[in-house]
Amino acid sequence: MGSGSSLSPGPRMIPVGGGKGGVGKSFVVANLAVVLARSGRRVIAVDGDLEGANLHTCLGVPEPRNSLADFVAYREDELEKLLVDTPIPNLQFIAATHGNLATPQPSHSRRVQMLRALRRLPADFLLFDLGAGTHSAVMDYFMIGEEGLVVIAPEPTSVENAYSFIRAAFYRRLRLAMVSHDMRKVVALAMDQHNERGIRTPLDLLHEIEASDPHEGRRFIETMKSFRPRIVINDAMTAEDVKLGFSIQTVCRKYFGIESDYLGYINHDENARQAVRERRPLVDRYPRSDAAIYISRIAKKLAAESDFART
Repeated sequence: MGSGSSLSPGPRMIPVGGGKGGVGKSFVVANLAVVLARSGRRVIAVDGDLEGANLHTCLGVPEPRNSLADFVAYREDELEKLLVDTPIPNLQFIAATHGNLATPQPSHSRRVQMLRALRRLPADFLLFDLGAGTHSAVMDYFMIGEEGLVVIAPEPTSVENAYSFIRAAFYRRLRLAMVSHDMRKVVALAMDQHNERGIRTPLDLLHEIEASDPHEGRRFIETMKSFRPRIVINDAMTAEDVKLGFSIQTVCRKYFGIESDYLGYINHDENARQAVRERRPLVDRYPRSDAAIYISRIAKKLAAESDFART
């Protein structure tokens, strides 16, 4: 698989979120990045978790001295100067270590500057490892690409948080898409699950907006069609865990009116835990393990889509 980088106006942006900590976002990002880099692509992995950075550990790189925190604090304005080489050819990354715990998140204007700078970095793929929760900064990062990945562990709290994450990301995108100030206020109202109008789901919100402003209703539908999160189930142990991705697709369609893609699953593998303990990417340390094979399949899907888009 060749890189075709000369044809690319900028990196393909793939934010990776999940709403809940501990589901394996950094593990997934690190290993997908390694597989893509070994396929000949230029890859940059960015740690966006300024409150709990650990992507460098998953990549097997010593804790960098400089990181995204320097950009947030205006100590560095050029993101390229924060790029760190990894032991894997074609793979660089930007850490999020040494963040200011008092004010870890950048201001909105600084976020806009950062996202623009990320789009100019020299790469074919940029994987953005997001922090947990639904902070507006996390939502903005998730919207940097049209195909954000949502990593979900097959356990109730992770699934519940994933639904909250998807709903919050959609509302954030929708609020920015609305032209009418009144309709933006309705979207903001809907973000409170106990709002007095009884708006509980994106479909409820659509009916409310269509009744008030048909033109904005059409804009809502366009936004809904363009928002298509991609599901990855991590640490699957049973057939039911594997089917969870399809169940989430159904719930998103039925209750949210949102289409999602089930990109794949990564099965439970003790080698994965051992690789993390050894501070090595699984696909590098145990390339023939079951989990490494499933990660490679997901990476190959992403690579094949890029190849198809260029033809």
